[in-house]
Amino acid sequence: MARIHPPNSRFNFPSPSCSIRKNPESPSTAMNIRTSPTKLEIRNSKSAFTLIEIVIVLTIISILAAGSIYMLKGNVDVAKETRVDGDLQNIMTQLQLYEARNMRPPTTEQGLKALVEKPTTEPLPEKWTALLEEVPKDPWGMEYKYRYPAQKSKKAYDVYSVGKDGVEGTEDDIGNWKATTTP
Repeated sequence: MARIHPPNSRFNFPSPSCSIRKNPESPSTAMNIRTSPTKLEIRNSKSAFTLIEIVIVLTIISILAAGSIYMLKGNVDVAKETRVDGDLQNIMTQLQLYEARNMRPPTTEQGLKALVEKPTTEPLPEKWTALLEEVPKDPWGMEYKYRYPAQKSKKAYDVYSVGKDGVEGTEDDIGNWKATTTP
């Protein structure tokens, strides 16, 4: 049998082979040409991944996935802080309208609810109208805080979110005293 390439090569095409055998029914010699590979040739010519290669690829994929999740988490936090800035801008605009109509902002006791419902505590507004359908919650599900007179802002009042940790007075509080939220 003649071989074109060695049995351990990585070529994926069949090797033609030729053999001569005697046919017992015929006095002449018959030539048998075979073009399909033997089972041994198929087994040796198949390429496969080793366990080490699979482990290395899975490790690389895991590292890339972890890095992507970490970077995405940071973007989500930035997006939430940006939403707080937008909410604070909207609330401060509504407070300015309230103050223009009623000659003063709501008291701390009346709070941001004064933008949704007519206050029942003194001083009662004379020209009250609903300015919001509801007071929005911050991205962490907490109510925005309101304080009049202001303690941190240069405006008449403080409007702020207690931030990601949900605790007032910590570094992650976001309020109208920060440069990004003041018009």
